[in-house]
Amino acid sequence: MPKKLTRSLIGALAIMSLALTGCTNGADGDETGKPNVPQGDEVTTTADPSLTKLLPADIKEKGYIGIAIDIPYPPFASYDENGREVGFDPELGRLIAQKLGIDVVISKQPFDSVIPSLQAKKHDIIMSGMNDTPEREKTITYVDYTLGGFAILVRAGNPTNIKTLTDLCGKTVSVQKATVQGELLRATECPGDPIEVMELPTDPDALTALRAGKSDAYSSDALVAEYVAVTTDDGEAYEVVRDPQNPAGFNPVYSGIGVLKENTQLVEVIQKTLQALIDEGSYQRVLERNHMSSYAVESAETNQGGAGL
Repeated sequence: MPKKLTRSLIGALAIMSLALTGCTNGADGDETGKPNVPQGDEVTTTADPSLTKLLPADIKEKGYIGIAIDIPYPPFASYDENGREVGFDPELGRLIAQKLGIDVVISKQPFDSVIPSLQAKKHDIIMSGMNDTPEREKTITYVDYTLGGFAILVRAGNPTNIKTLTDLCGKTVSVQKATVQGELLRATECPGDPIEVMELPTDPDALTALRAGKSDAYSSDALVAEYVAVTTDDGEAYEVVRDPQNPAGFNPVYSGIGVLKENTQLVEVIQKTLQALIDEGSYQRVLERNHMSSYAVESAETNQGGAGL
């Protein structure tokens, strides 16, 4: 994991007012009318006409691909000081669109409504650090793009002496609503009192509960927890529980790009496009930019969460 990161979660929280407005890049791009493409030192690629030809007719006709992302959820997604969507999901989303030779619309969508909004045809795909699970695969086909477990975060000094998962039994753990972490914690077998799962609307809400002492621990994807621990208050606010039996995090799962199950043509396009980005190395560079290299996949595969990893 990174020794030094440039953007703190506190910075992300400070600009949540932008998130609450549903900040969106229109089909014509930003306020200057330019397409929504990588900027500055973001990773870029070149269009592949053979992939463009595979796009569904409705996406070709409207001229862009719509992506639903829950923001903020660093390092997957956050806003910079100008209100621009940054992080792994927005940057990879722009890269996918660039490879397809098409524009992209990035829309903030609360995590617990990303699948319903996709079913309502408000977006074409989901890119929101979403875990690939058998239950979700009943509705969504996933093109998996990361693999990692979940982690436990506690206040600095670990005042409740939590060393492993079962130490959470009888304690309160805050998580974001509708996440896999909540399901896994509730399923944990305890010798006494069960884990009390506190579900809150957003990931920052869950973290705030820990900071305020309303929960004994916070749980999220391992890479998110690591990012928070390193960046908040110069690494002095929180610490990650290091369980020697689970060095890569608890219950490693795949996360991926979500596409409606019946939209098989778009699934194929996204899978082939991600594979092209993996083959050329640009996918790996996006991971590196966002301090996520340890969670890379080697190839673009679908629905690996159904294998029960």
